[in-house]
Amino acid sequence: MIYIWMAALLTFVQPIEQPDSLTVTQQEETIAVVNREDFSIQIPNTPMLDIEKYNRFIKKLDQQIYRAPVNAKLDDLGRIIPGEVGYRLDRQMFREQFYTYFYGEGSSEIEVPEMDIYPRVDSELLAHIRVQQIGQYVTYFNSKNENRSHNITLAAEAIDNHVIYPGETFSFNKVVGKRTQGKGYMRAPIIVRGELSEGIGGGICQVSSTLFNAVDKAGLKIVERYSHSKRVPYVPSGRDATVSWYGPDFRFQNKYNQPILIRAKRYGGSIVIQLYSSEVINFEPRKVPKASTTHQKEIDTSDPQNEE
Repeated sequence: MIYIWMAALLTFVQPIEQPDSLTVTQQEETIAVVNREDFSIQIPNTPMLDIEKYNRFIKKLDQQIYRAPVNAKLDDLGRIIPGEVGYRLDRQMFREQFYTYFYGEGSSEIEVPEMDIYPRVDSELLAHIRVQQIGQYVTYFNSKNENRSHNITLAAEAIDNHVIYPGETFSFNKVVGKRTQGKGYMRAPIIVRGELSEGIGGGICQVSSTLFNAVDKAGLKIVERYSHSKRVPYVPSGRDATVSWYGPDFRFQNKYNQPILIRAKRYGGSIVIQLYSSEVINFEPRKVPKASTTHQKEIDTSDPQNEE
């Protein structure tokens, strides 16, 4: 009697086999288990793949295993931090293996085939273009205004280490992204239709204006730039570049035959933006008036009708 009971127990604890299942693994760990019936169109005696169901499955699988590449960058001491290769699902190779399973018999296992995604900026490129400074500009602000200072720091970090390839156009709004509380931006002085007010992202225009002057000094091609509706104190008159997520943008094009590297850093009550490239670049610098070092009343903006 005891033997019958033990045999029944062993039968119960053993995993139930799924003879038609497909197990998908990544680095030897199971990430999906599916069955032929999940993708079959019910036609008697004729195996037929439901393409819509397969495409939904492959899209979800790709999103699940995707890892974005990481660009190489320079740290605060100028040392190169290597980038990382990302990967995504090799859909063609996976489809071939999936079809073999679907139109075959029994269960199967597929280790997801990965396709490498290389970073657009690697260590070799950085070493090549960090050599020669072609532009620099410094502006100043009252660091006691903590919210505004915080916003300036975030925007500077967003453009720091960005590389613009020959012929490529840089968009401030695209690179920095939407300025929201969710991204850490705070309320600070802004200009709303010519009037001083408060809004999320105040201080961002000081970063775009500093960048504009560094870019202009390097002789790069200005594609899009707008001035504030009121004079701002952190740059000379007419030397500002207002930006707004749903409005004005600051854009410039790299007209040279070498990539350009942006370095942006806040130091206390100042923001320094430097542009670098390779030693073989033949650039045409321009003269740009310096910014005042005095702390005046600061203004800037943010929402669709505003200037940050």
